[in-house]
Amino acid sequence: MTRDRRRTPANGRVAATALRGEVAAERFTDGERRQVAVPVLDLFPAPGADVRERQLLYGAEVTVYEEIDGRAFVAAAADGYVGYVDATALGPASRATHIVSVPATHLYALPEVKSQGGPLLSFGSRVRVVSASGDFFETDTGDFVPKPHVRPAALPFTDPVAVAQLFFGAPYRWGGNAIGGIDCSGLVQAACRAADIPCPGDSDQQQAEAGTPLPPGTTPRRGDLIFWKGHVAIAVDAEVMIHANAHHMAVAYEPVAEGTARIAEQGEGPVVALRRLHPPIAAADRSP
Repeated sequence: MTRDRRRTPANGRVAATALRGEVAAERFTDGERRQVAVPVLDLFPAPGADVRERQLLYGAEVTVYEEIDGRAFVAAAADGYVGYVDATALGPASRATHIVSVPATHLYALPEVKSQGGPLLSFGSRVRVVSASGDFFETDTGDFVPKPHVRPAALPFTDPVAVAQLFFGAPYRWGGNAIGGIDCSGLVQAACRAADIPCPGDSDQQQAEAGTPLPPGTTPRRGDLIFWKGHVAIAVDAEVMIHANAHHMAVAYEPVAEGTARIAEQGEGPVVALRRLHPPIAAADRSP
């Protein structure tokens, strides 16, 4: 069986213990649980690579299997995506209690709006709240985050489309997963993950695994995923989709028919798949 490198925590030198007998490695380990301690962390396919594959957000948990030349070989806890990150950007693991639920927020040095603003955190970043002070929550790092900007991690959004719409206008960035830059599959994953819907990181993986397939020619409904070769969009309704794309260089709305024609004219082919996310989105339940 051919394994997907992106989700196989093995590199020849080291591999996850669970892969013993299935892959060749000099040693096997359970790894060490850590978490991302910077706002956005690029994940690369090799220690010396300079083109990211994906990004990990503040508070994301990872398993570290090896550190080499300043890079850590990790697997993301949320989706199993494997790669190399800056080892100095990782800190001790602590279970998050809340997620950033607005497009972006700052961490503050004090629980005051006039205090020095710290790092800018993207939607989906994870924090551990330890106490409350006025209009702010205090995190386990001693920083403060505005109460209206986070929600309990155990309280998922009800509509992934509403989540995707929070990113409207965000700049396009290949391999991006943050409000400062996001790509098509990053947008889909952010929307799904916030609604507690399983979703892998890249569009080919999403085409194979996210939701269930629909027959060709099905009229999309809200929340359906529309796939082209190497691209994915989310249907807002039967006629309009939202997607992060290089044509607009942003997260943008586009009529499904017009977008499909434009993509074909660019030489990228027709729609290749439609998939329906679960649970289905109720018409009367479209708010975050």
